[in-house]
Amino acid sequence: MYMKQHIPNALTLLNLLCGSIAVIFAIQDNFITASFFVFLGIFFDFFDGFAARKLNVQSELGLQLDSLADMVTSGLVPGIVMYKLLALTVNTSNTVDGDWSSNTGWLDFDLPILPLLGLLITLASAYRLANFNLDTEQQNFFKGLPTPANTLLIVSLPLIMEFQDSDFINGIILNKWFLIGLTFLSCYLLNANIKLFALKFKDWSFKTNATRYIFILLCIVLLITLQFAAIPTIILLYIIMSVLDNLTTK
Repeated sequence: MYMKQHIPNALTLLNLLCGSIAVIFAIQDNFITASFFVFLGIFFDFFDGFAARKLNVQSELGLQLDSLADMVTSGLVPGIVMYKLLALTVNTSNTVDGDWSSNTGWLDFDLPILPLLGLLITLASAYRLANFNLDTEQQNFFKGLPTPANTLLIVSLPLIMEFQDSDFINGIILNKWFLIGLTFLSCYLLNANIKLFALKFKDWSFKTNATRYIFILLCIVLLITLQFAAIPTIILLYIIMSVLDNLTTK
């Protein structure tokens, strides 16, 4: 029993480890590898809660640890990625030069102001996670967009540019007004009072899980046809289906 109760926490710590590694790669502009570790971290984030429920070892420690890990993987990483993307739109250096001795003073550090807006996503994520820990209602649904879903939305942008190279799409993604708008939209959705369904199955019947099954099926179809470009579409679909589900269940 003593060992069993630590299994979910071990998975949570793996999420934190993946998020920390993703931060390092994101800072180095290696968005592909950073995204891989984000995906891996979200995988562990899903299964730590699943393991806690199946093993019946939910705890307050696990809840707090989960949010702390999410703050890195699904809070800090998307903020850094958006910072980096915004930095590309202002055509200026956004990192410290490799020679440490020549960058020890504030005047030697090139820190453009506009890209810092991307870190609002990190702040909004922290606020959402703190609210989530205090809200006892969010057991079978979410209020606002979950931080992992928001992170997938943000990290999908460099993946779309890398693997689905299109001048038209790249022009949209690297438009500073698009990125600024997406940043504020992201912050709003994270903390919006919108009831969104959770992918938690109490049973496997289609009747009680119709929305979830249809959503998963559509996600598979979209990922096959649109690849990484499907991710923003899936997030939009998730919100629309949740709103429709709320209307039909009233």
